[in-house]
Amino acid sequence: MKVRVPTPKASVAMATDESNKLYAPSASRNAGVLCDVVALVAPKNGDALEIASGTGQHIVAFAAAIPAVQWHPSEVEATRLRSIEAYVHDSELSNISAPITLNATQVGWGETIAPKGLIILANLLHLISEIEAATVLQEGARALAPSGHFCIYGPFKRDGEFTSDGDERFDSDIRAADSEVGYKDDAWIKRTAQNAGLDFMDAHEMPANNLALIFRKS
Repeated sequence: MKVRVPTPKASVAMATDESNKLYAPSASRNAGVLCDVVALVAPKNGDALEIASGTGQHIVAFAAAIPAVQWHPSEVEATRLRSIEAYVHDSELSNISAPITLNATQVGWGETIAPKGLIILANLLHLISEIEAATVLQEGARALAPSGHFCIYGPFKRDGEFTSDGDERFDSDIRAADSEVGYKDDAWIKRTAQNAGLDFMDAHEMPANNLALIFRKS
């Protein structure tokens, strides 16, 4: 499968200085509420994987908020991997491992990852195709330890409908750049996750009409 690089409209990440750090305003805004949800399902100890860690802002927030867990960031794009490394270095947190290169839309990666008690995915599924999204869920389920949790955050349709005019415009913008991508329906996510061996546990309403969907490995 091809590696997708989000369009500027889909992912605003700005260079901050010569340190390789990128900065996404949305990641700064939602880090706190995401930490609150993640803390509800994080293992008491063990390992957690973040798929598509982006700038690195989230993984540092998770590691600071939940210090008993060893956090593993991942990305596919070199500039974002360097940004993650810079954030991790500056955080001086010992519970974040070096980022790994991971294309989560590629079949087979779940068998190459040591089992994790928690996997987090934020703001990716609307930027990839349905086939790729299904692969992410299937491989993520394989990478989870028994009874491990999968937390998926982002914008979704609800029962086939957009929740706002802004969401509908954003979906149109990203589809104009790539017709294969776009908002996924929450019911489709739940069915696809169930087919992958993930039981739906809960949904948390988040700011800006987003959802955090929680699944547990069967």
